[in-house]
Amino acid sequence: MTWTFTDDVDTFLDAAGASLAARPAENTVVLTVTATLRRHGPHAFGDHAPVLGWWRGADGEVAGTVLRTPPHPATLNALVPEAVGPLMAALHLTHVNADPATARAVAAHWPGHRVEEEQRLYRLGELVPPSPAPGGRARAATPADRELLLDWFAAFSAEAGGPGGSPARHARAVDERTAEGRLTLWEDGGLPVSMAGVSPRIAGAARVAPVYTPPEHRGRGYAAAVTAEVSRAARDAGADEVLLFTDLANPTSNGVYTRIGYRPVSDRLLISARESDE
Repeated sequence: MTWTFTDDVDTFLDAAGASLAARPAENTVVLTVTATLRRHGPHAFGDHAPVLGWWRGADGEVAGTVLRTPPHPATLNALVPEAVGPLMAALHLTHVNADPATARAVAAHWPGHRVEEEQRLYRLGELVPPSPAPGGRARAATPADRELLLDWFAAFSAEAGGPGGSPARHARAVDERTAEGRLTLWEDGGLPVSMAGVSPRIAGAARVAPVYTPPEHRGRGYAAAVTAEVSRAARDAGADEVLLFTDLANPTSNGVYTRIGYRPVSDRLLISARESDE
């Protein structure tokens, strides 16, 4: 029973890819992040190389993974309890994103830890279009929307908190998603009022993100409408599972998504060590 670490995404996926793909919903973040690393190289998320690792149990099977792309929290997935202690001894972790049981096991190593955020993963069941529907219609984003989208990506990151990405990363995301038809705007009276994006389909799953409505346009149903539209499009394009994450501290967004047909899958905690532990 041991951890193996690498900074090479292909080596990681050769070892753990089948295990991750077997549970595409629960592993959606690792799957999309590793796809980005494959596409853009080891510095896709920052100046530091990633750390990717997998734990093999006594039977030789992969029984947990870790993915760290500084400055983002390390993502821990499907760890068996006996893997947590050796992981903490091997890596100097200060922020993690994990299921609640794993997060509690990590927190045992961090007296005085902080819970930064509680997230919930949702899966689309039967899509229920918003009723009443807001005014306007959905349309694909185009290069002419670039400056607006860059502003909205920056605003979304600022509201979400944490390391949301550099202007260069926002520009890359906007340009790629626009070119690939993965950014949708809701327009009312000719004015863009909300947006939603969607990840590439990996292991049959696609994840809706980001969803953003400027403050002056909120409360009118635009976010629900544009999310329903990209969800429908993802399913029509062949996604077996359409997913999204919410912050449990935001009851409005959780209510929006459940009303249009999203159902809870699992929760995750973002926790950090106190300064003296870092």
